Formats: sequence, structure tokens, C-alpha cells
Amino acid sequence: MADFGLKPDHPISTSASASAAVPQSVARNPPSKIDRVFAYRRLWVVAFVVYVLDQLTKTLIAAKLPFPTYGPPRHIVIVEDFFNLVHVGNTGAAWSILSGRGPWLAGLAILTLVAIYFWRHSLGLRSPFAQLCFGGLCGGTAGNLTDRILHGHVIDFLDFHFGSYIYPSFNVADMGIVCGVFGYIVWSLKQPAEPVGEK
Repeated sequence: MADFGLKPDHPISTSASASAAVPQSVARNPPSKIDRVFAYRRLWVVAFVVYVLDQLTKTLIAAKLPFPTYGPPRHIVIVEDFFNLVHVGNTGAAWSILSGRGPWLAGLAILTLVAIYFWRHSLGLRSPFAQLCFGGLCGGTAGNLTDRILHGHVIDFLDFHFGSYIYPSFNVADMGIVCGVFGYIVWSLKQPAEPVGEK
């Protein structure tokens, strides 16, 4: 006898239809904590390098020169009448601004690091170059913060003279902060403007 049963020409795959019904947001696993940390790896590496170099150089200076040391005969001359190594303390910010406000500046440094963490997306820290800039900023901030906690002041030791002008003494942490801020400003100015009305 002829088989008059109805058979579909193209059998339906239940597994394919089931997978198609699953939304992509559910199918994809969210990034792990390690992945999220690794996404900012450039920032972590630069911050670590700046911090270690800063603390290492300050430790060597403290071991070599008593505090305070500025000017002859105890300072170390690197380039005559231009570059010396000294050992001085700064209780203020850059160029001794807010001198004597060490605890207040330490609190400000902590708030800065916390703010960078919470606003990392708004600051564009997914960008590799922005990560390099903030790595210098964070590493330098942490380095000077360590000084304020351990010594009550920031250790400065790089002393430059330009004729009769004496540039304020500074350290590796200051270099990381200045380079990071300057680089980020330049990078920000080069970013395309956001269209009006777009958030």
C-alpha cells in the first residue's frame, strides 16, 4: 500500500530553533573581574613602574644624603651649575603651594584616586593612550601620598638651575603626574567633538 502519511520536506531542528530563541545578551557570558581588571593593564603597569621608581630613588637619596641637604658642600653635583641631587621636604603641593597642608593634601590625593576609579568610563580610560597618562598620574599620586604618610612631607631631590633661576626641586612622582596630566589634556583636545544632542 502507498504511504499517504505527510512528511515534512525539511525536518525542523529543535536545537537550532531553541538556540535562536535565546537572546544574545543571555548567550554571552559577562566579563569576569579578571577581564575587567586586565582591560586597564596599561594603566596598572605604568602606575606600578612610576611608583616603584619613585620610592626606590627616594630611598637611595635618603640613604645617601641626610635630611635636609641643599647646596654645597653636601649636595651631589651631577652637572656643574645646572643639575644637583639634594634631599629636601615639601609639605605643600607643586612649587610648595599650600605649604603646611600635608594632611589636607593627602586626603585630596586619596579622593583623586577614588574619583578616577568611579569616573573611569567618562574619562575614556578604555583608550590605551589615556591609560598611559593616568598610569603616570596615579603612580605619581600614590608615590607622593606614601611620602606624606611615612615622613609627613614629600621627598624632593632633583635640583635644576637655569642661570640665576632655580627651578623648584621635584621627584619622579611629580614627573609622572605632570606628564600624565599634560598628555591627557593633549589627547582630549584631539578627540572628535560629540554631536550636539548625543549623550
